[in-house]
Formats: sequence, C-alpha cells, structure tokens
Amino acid sequence: MQKKTIYVASLVVLLAIVSMCGWWYFSSSTTRGQENAAVDRSALVRPYSPSEGRADAPVVIVEFFDPACDTCRSFYPMVKQLMAQNPDRIRLVMRYAPFHKGSDKVVAVLEATRRQGKFWQSLEALFASQEDWASNHSAKVELTWKYLNGIGLNLEQLAFDMTAPDLQQAVAQDLSDANTLGVSQTPEYFVNGRPLPSFGFPQLQQLVAEELAKLH
Repeated sequence: MQKKTIYVASLVVLLAIVSMCGWWYFSSSTTRGQENAAVDRSALVRPYSPSEGRADAPVVIVEFFDPACDTCRSFYPMVKQLMAQNPDRIRLVMRYAPFHKGSDKVVAVLEATRRQGKFWQSLEALFASQEDWASNHSAKVELTWKYLNGIGLNLEQLAFDMTAPDLQQAVAQDLSDANTLGVSQTPEYFVNGRPLPSFGFPQLQQLVAEELAKLH
C-alpha cells in the first residue's frame, strides 16, 4: 500500500513538472512570436519609402519590387486599378529589392528621381520601357537614361545623387528589411502587415478585401 501511495505521488509530481514545462515552452514560443512579429512590422515601412494614397488610408499595401522584374511590371497597373476601385482607402508603399543583376543601379536611379519628386513618373517610364533595358534577368542602367527625358528631371543632379552615401544606405536598408521579412523574390506584398498566403494577384485582392471588410 505504501509503495502504491509513493508511486501515485511520484506520478502526480511528474505530471506537474511536464505541465509546467509545457506551459513555459508555449509561453516562451508565444513571446518569441510576438517579438518577431513586432520586428517584422517595424521593417515594413521606412520614412523615405515612396508611397501613394492617403497617409491615413486604412489599408496599406507594401510591395517589395525589382524594376527589372517583368512580373512587377505586369502587376503594377493591376495594383493601381485596385487602388482606383477603392479611392482613399488604400495606400501603396514601394520598397526596393534589386535581386536581378545590375538592377541595383536602376534602383539608385529611381531613388535619385524620388529626391526630385519624380519617382512615380520615372517608375512608370522604366516599366513601360523595361523590355529595352532589361533582358535575360539582367539590367543595363545606361539604357534607361533616354526614357527619363521629358519628365522634368535634372539629369546632372540625378547622376550626382545616385552616388550619395545616404541613398546607398537607404537601398541597403530595404534589402536588409527584405531579408528580415523573408522576401526572396519579387514582387512580394504585405497587406496591413499580412504576407500573401501564396503568390498571385487574386491572393492580393483577397487580402485587401478582408482588410476592407473589417471597416464595416
């Protein structure tokens, strides 16, 4: 009888220890997950990031893009149409992810045009001419200049700004944030901090619809 009592008591203690270990692991995992989520969210937008749409729009789409990426070019007008269908409710934030060979120099061009207030016009001009200056997953920045004429840019200032240390730091920060967020290909989207469950424009539309539905 005494042995049975000792056995039962030992079993109760063992179960209590297992339960406490389980609670500690779950609690620690949850805390780590919350910390990671906070870090990820802080990496979504930087003060210098080009954006379009109302600053207080309830839905924010963050796009990591490569100007030499043909899928980025194809999706861009569809994203703009999605914004047009929901006026004042969507803000688009663009982040640089120059994964293609040579596209880091094209990104430097775009960031320099942003400093002249011509980012969106320049982006659309480069997307429209992408087949000429980007081929075989490689970008040739010297071929982009002729497509930037006529949109009011100071090209001499542009060439100077491309080499500015803070510009290079901004691009490096975007790449660092892309790595933090697990971005490995472009375009990659986050809607109010939520990544796409799988790649595709319908998936982006669905995430946006879900966030818009929360407003009602």
